[in-house]
Amino acid sequence: MSAPEREATVASAVPAGRRRRRPVTGSLLVGGLVVAIVIGMALLSFVWTPHDPTLVDPSVRLREPSPDYWFGTDKFGRDVFSQILMGSRTTLFVGFVAVGVAAVVGVPLGIVAGMAPRWFGELLMRGNDLLLAFPALLLAIMFAAVYGAGTLVAMIAIGIASIPHFARLIRGGTLQVMETEYVTAARAAGRGPFAIAVRHVLPNVTSLVIVQASVGFAIAVLAEAALSFLGFGTPPPTPSWGRMLQESQELLSIAPRLAVFPGVAIAVAVLGFNLLGDGLRDRFDPKLEDRR
Repeated sequence: MSAPEREATVASAVPAGRRRRRPVTGSLLVGGLVVAIVIGMALLSFVWTPHDPTLVDPSVRLREPSPDYWFGTDKFGRDVFSQILMGSRTTLFVGFVAVGVAAVVGVPLGIVAGMAPRWFGELLMRGNDLLLAFPALLLAIMFAAVYGAGTLVAMIAIGIASIPHFARLIRGGTLQVMETEYVTAARAAGRGPFAIAVRHVLPNVTSLVIVQASVGFAIAVLAEAALSFLGFGTPPPTPSWGRMLQESQELLSIAPRLAVFPGVAIAVAVLGFNLLGDGLRDRFDPKLEDRR
């Protein structure tokens, strides 16, 4: 058998085994359901909300929940339920962009660090560790102080802070893939580093990217809410769950529901993405199969 044929045989056999999937777990089901609900709320807000979430009407301020205002109104007379719906759109938008920035930069960086000579890979990881020293919230506050508070600044800062997590995870996966027989066969067949990275490494670390993206999304949701709470995130009048919490502080004694609804929304969204990440890890991680 020639080298190219041997490479094709080994490459097709090993990934097929790795693509074997375990039964769907409860975490995956519950997390997927919660995430689907949050996404559905965001999509619904594009076509329908009970009231204009940005409309200020002092005549109905601090109304209790009723058939007209399902979650009541805030101190400005805005409908809380409409703000929750619109806030889910803002939260998901920030999460998608932040995770996208982190994946677009972190995945290639991790693959390069795993395929490059050891000294160069270690050098990249030490620079990666320097960035890891800055939490997403701190980095976003620094960006806001320099460029001004805003949704775009928050998205980019959270994405940059998440790059090291993607890079370290993908580098570990790349190092494992580079030790496999089908990569050795590809090298013997004369394939270059770029071809090996695209054909063999990237497909075999895709599951790691998916899991990390789900976990990173939960971190982005929490970071966006914290930034908005501190006044460095989404500016008014765009609804944001974090800013709804901040605005409810002075009314906790007379209208605690104004803090409960956005707080529960944040907690449920973060829990959903974390459960989804755990479920995806249980389903895709080949090491779990060896422990059983």
